[in-house]
Amino acid sequence: MSPRQGRSLAAHNFGLQIDGVLVEYLSEVSGLTIEQDVVVSPRNTAQGRMDLTILPGVQRNGQCTVVRGVTQSVSFTRWINDSVNGRTGTARRNASIVLMDHEDNPVQRYHLRNAWCSRIDLGTPQAGEGAVLTETVTIVFEELVIE
Repeated sequence: MSPRQGRSLAAHNFGLQIDGVLVEYLSEVSGLTIEQDVVVSPRNTAQGRMDLTILPGVQRNGQCTVVRGVTQSVSFTRWINDSVNGRTGTARRNASIVLMDHEDNPVQRYHLRNAWCSRIDLGTPQAGEGAVLTETVTIVFEELVIE
């Protein structure tokens, strides 16, 4: 169910796809940004005045942070292990963060080209606590495309 034009999306579920396959549900996504260099091109007009044109430059690589409940997702854990152990041949994957509506239908996708995990941080487990154990994973990527 796609939202009608002019309506904002509600944050129901987030999923992580690796090479088009949903491998994990996420509880949080942060820092997902696109940054592009700005090129300032000065020139003189026929009247001798300075005229500045601002042009788009090169898109920069980026990173985002995702939080997941510790699960037994073999695909995601393998991807993390390949990344932190320097196996770049298998670690650099195309991944997507998928925003879903209340019925788990995809409504927005953020495609991360040549993504890999650069950091993992285990939540603070405490004996006797009934809280969900989480992992915070930093994902770096070469290009972000919004669909």
